[in-house]
Amino acid sequence: YTLQNNLQYVAISNLPAATFQVTYQLKILTTALFSVLMLRKSLSRVQWISLLLLFAGVAIVQVQQEGNKEASVANASNQNYTVGLVAVVISCLSSGFAGVYFEKILKGSSASVWMRNVQLGIFGTALGLLGMWWNDGAAIAERGFLFGYTSMVWCVIFNQAFGGLLVAVVVKYADNILKGFATSFSIIVSTVTSIYLFGFHVDLLFTAGAGLVIGAVYMYSLPKAPGGSLGHGLSSSSSASSSPPRTEGGGEMEAFLPKSVLVK
Repeated sequence: YTLQNNLQYVAISNLPAATFQVTYQLKILTTALFSVLMLRKSLSRVQWISLLLLFAGVAIVQVQQEGNKEASVANASNQNYTVGLVAVVISCLSSGFAGVYFEKILKGSSASVWMRNVQLGIFGTALGLLGMWWNDGAAIAERGFLFGYTSMVWCVIFNQAFGGLLVAVVVKYADNILKGFATSFSIIVSTVTSIYLFGFHVDLLFTAGAGLVIGAVYMYSLPKAPGGSLGHGLSSSSSASSSPPRTEGGGEMEAFLPKSVLVK
C-alpha cells in the first residue's frame, strides 16, 4: 500500500489528471484477476466482458495520448509520460494484490477490521518514514519536518483522509453499484476540471475510451445473476465467492479501509 500510494503521486505528476483517472481504473482488472487466482472467486460473463471493455477503453486513451505526446511535452516540459504510465500500471498491480491479500488475511483471522487497519497504518507509516529519510533526510534535518506544508498541502491531506472514510461509508451503507456511479462521475469531473484548469484537449478517441471505461465500471458493479458465473475450473467454496470482487486502494485512507470487508 505504501508503494502504491507513493506511485500515485508520481503518476499524477507526470500525466494529465483526466488520463490518470481513466488509466487508474485498471485497478479493477488487477483486483479481479488476483481475486480469481488467490481467492478462487468466480466472475460472471458480464463481468468478464466489462473487464475486456475496461482494458480496451484504457488502451484507446493511451493511443490518444501517444498521438498528443509532442504537444503535451511542449506544454509541460517537466512531465514524463512514460514514467507516469509505468507508475500508474505498477500502482494498479500493487493495489490489486494488496487488496486481495489483505482480504485473504482478514478471512483467515479473528482480529477485527479496525485492528488490522491500525496494524496497516503503523507499518505503512514506518515504511513511509524510512522512504522520507532516504530521499529527504538532509533537507528535513535542515528545514524541519513541516517545511513546505502550505495550505494546499493540508487541503490535500484532509481531502484524502475524508475521501477514504467517505468511500468506506458509501460501500458499507449503500452498495457497489452506487460506488460504480461515483467512480464514473469522478472521471467526468476530472476531465471537465482538466479542460478549464490545464487546457486539456478532449478529442473523439479520448471520449470513446473514457466512455468505454465508464460503461465497464458500471457493468462490473451490476449484481451477478444466479448461475451466470464462469469460474474457468475454479469452484467457489463460500458465499463470498458469489459476489463480485471489490476494488481496493483508491487512495491513502481507502487502502486502510478495505471495502471488501466493510461491505459485509
